[in-house]
Amino acid sequence: MEFLKLENIHHSYFSNTQAKEVLRDISLDIRKGEFVSFIGPSGCGKTTLLSIIAGLFASTEGKVYIDGEEISTHNQSLIGYMLQQDYLFPWKTIEENVTIGLKIMERSNKAHKVTANALLQEIGLPHVGNNYPRELSGGMRQRVALARTLAVEPKILLLDEPFSALDYQSKLKLEDLVVETLKAYQKTAVLVTHDIGEAISMSERVFLFSANPGKLHRVFDIPSELQKLSPFDVRQHPAYSEVFQTIWKELESLG
Repeated sequence: MEFLKLENIHHSYFSNTQAKEVLRDISLDIRKGEFVSFIGPSGCGKTTLLSIIAGLFASTEGKVYIDGEEISTHNQSLIGYMLQQDYLFPWKTIEENVTIGLKIMERSNKAHKVTANALLQEIGLPHVGNNYPRELSGGMRQRVALARTLAVEPKILLLDEPFSALDYQSKLKLEDLVVETLKAYQKTAVLVTHDIGEAISMSERVFLFSANPGKLHRVFDIPSELQKLSPFDVRQHPAYSEVFQTIWKELESLG
């Protein structure tokens, strides 16, 4: 069942002297509970497309539907957005950071502490609620950012290179945690990444875009035997190398 639907998305940026087309005629469907990745060369408009899906600004043409409804200000709360920077408030405790979205949405205060504690337990940080962001490592802060995103119970998560600033060991651990957590919560997710290995190891499908303007070039289905594994174990599987080479060659052909 399709959950996210993009219909003939075009987008251009306009200045006083010219118009620059960044996305052209993008249509795609993502199933409920599916994890997909967007990859492509620089300038292919991946982050612009993610921002349009998030409703941060409207596309020049085309429509985005989430769970059958066109995206608008009244249903943007269905969407969680996780970025490369954690953007935690340094003057607030970890518990306060996790529940900031709930407070903005004026959800019941009584549930805040329970929700924060449960999510921090889920992401492997059960005893940091009273700490401040400066006391945590980069990987731990990104875990908190994940908990904050999940706290408002979004139906879909948009992940814009959330691991790219981390060291390799932290990155691998967080990949495993994100996939495991999103499967447990049965969330739909879209990851934008430059890392082919990351896309393969976390996703069920990989969408490859070409650039200037950004267009959907090809969709790769990740083999079912890889989808059953954790991202770390995917990289050790014999089938991983073949999938990597196939996507790498296709990406290279785009110049």
